[in-house]
Order: sequence, then C-alpha cells, then structure tokens
Amino acid sequence: MAGDFLRIAITGGGCNGLSYKLRFVAEPRRGDILVRTAGAQVVVDPKTALYLKGTVLDYSHQMVGGGFKFANPNAKASCSCGESFSV
Repeated sequence: MAGDFLRIAITGGGCNGLSYKLRFVAEPRRGDILVRTAGAQVVVDPKTALYLKGTVLDYSHQMVGGGFKFANPNAKASCSCGESFSV
C-alpha cells in the first residue's frame, strides 16, 4: 500500500530483539505522533516514540549498503545491517 506518510514501528524480532519496520501509509492513525522534516512526513505510535526519542533517520542511495539508516541513541547494541537493536 502506498501513501504520503512513512510509518515507523518497533516490533519484537531480529538478531538483537527489536526491529525497525517501515511502510508507507495513506494517513496517520488516531493518537499517532506526526513529524514533518526535510519534506517527509513520518508517523509513529506513542509506544514506538519512546524507543525512537532522539533518533536520526537518514537515507543512502548507495548501491551497496544503501537504504534507511537509524542513528538511535537509545540502542545499547545493534546488528551489523542496522535493522535490529536492543535497549
């Protein structure tokens, strides 16, 4: 499903216990936190926001290792691919 908002969620799983899940959605849900930055509209639920406080999300166009990159100050450890973390 395509949409104008990027939803970021934290779910259990991955090699470090918690994983980032990204998908585009048509609209925010009731109670979501909306962040508008650099022309992007990002939505997160309040529980996910606790894990993401202070996080910087970047995107790389590189052929190898490209994609979304999370710099999460709350993560005590993360996997080498950057898709899972632990607190």
